[in-house]
Amino acid sequence: MAKRDYYSVLNVDRNASKEELKKAYRKLAMEYHPDRNPGNKEAEEKFKEAAEAYEVLNNDDKRARYDRFGHDGLRSGGYGTSGFSDINDIFSHFSDIFGGGSSIFDDFFSSGSQRGRRRGTGTAGADLRVNLKLTLEEIADGTTKKIKIKKHVKCDKCGGTGADEGTAIKTCTVCNGLGEVKSISRSVFGQFVNITTCQNCGGEGKVVDTPCRKCLGDGRYQDEVMMNVDVPAGVHEGSYMTLRGEGNFGKRGGEAGAIIVVFEELSHKHFVREEDDIIYNLFITYPQAALGAEVEVPTLNGKAVLKIDSGTQSGKFLKMRGKGIKHLNSSGIGNQIVKINVAVPNKISSKEKELLKQLSEMPNIKDSSKTEEKNFFKRFGR
Repeated sequence: MAKRDYYSVLNVDRNASKEELKKAYRKLAMEYHPDRNPGNKEAEEKFKEAAEAYEVLNNDDKRARYDRFGHDGLRSGGYGTSGFSDINDIFSHFSDIFGGGSSIFDDFFSSGSQRGRRRGTGTAGADLRVNLKLTLEEIADGTTKKIKIKKHVKCDKCGGTGADEGTAIKTCTVCNGLGEVKSISRSVFGQFVNITTCQNCGGEGKVVDTPCRKCLGDGRYQDEVMMNVDVPAGVHEGSYMTLRGEGNFGKRGGEAGAIIVVFEELSHKHFVREEDDIIYNLFITYPQAALGAEVEVPTLNGKAVLKIDSGTQSGKFLKMRGKGIKHLNSSGIGNQIVKINVAVPNKISSKEKELLKQLSEMPNIKDSSKTEEKNFFKRFGR
């Protein structure tokens, strides 16, 4: 099957920057990750295809040759592409994209095959996921939230060893501390070696002769704990942070898992968020729009006075600088954008109706719609 154009694979322009390439690849990798698409061969192939495209376009020499000669140029130039037949090879090859030494895939999709591996003594604890609801006010400046969570904690009676007081943990006599059992079988086709997890020690290499009576030999027990989560300013709906070592305590002294805190943004009664700006719809009367006024508006930090110039048109946007949300992991603050809406009353009295009729016959009022129409076409052309 002919290879697809690498730029089309990543859905980027041919002049895309390296940062844009990284962002596009990260999005596709998350979408087609095997853990999110179990058993889906098509998703797995797209996952590999995206990795191959990024591997070429992120390399200046390969990209230049590809831009000039296409896929044939890579083969004839001796460059080649990784191919990435192994999914794990992709993770290790591009681990820098997902946070340095630790992959975002480890954070969200760590399974028993990863965190369940023996690490020294005991078995590593599982990760936990917590959804944390935040108001715009909390997001704007950052906050500390206290949460209650159920998890496995270290047994305070045995110190996490799983052994009763005064007893010891012994080396497993079945696997001699290896955690694995090797068996050899012979046939007419030759010798076969089969390695399996030791059933006697569960792969830990150690056994507890006399289990702790409080944790029943696990070295941990289920408890409900309170903890503080420091939320940085500027987080978004669906963004997350990893609290390593705060998850489930490992079995018999194994490494503790992580807590993945996923942020949820609550809707606000006044504002709509647009990146780090907030939008507010202000309704004023016709006299306020025509004559100008000072009105009180809500902000994320209380009330503020906003000046409305005379002749302000409905639909105009006014900017209140620095009244928005702090940028995530960088300096600067967004703005509060106020959209002006001129309110028209649904009902008016006979006296008000008479006054409005008199007002409508005055030259500046009578011709105001035509004047605005001319100004509109001057700005946008016709």
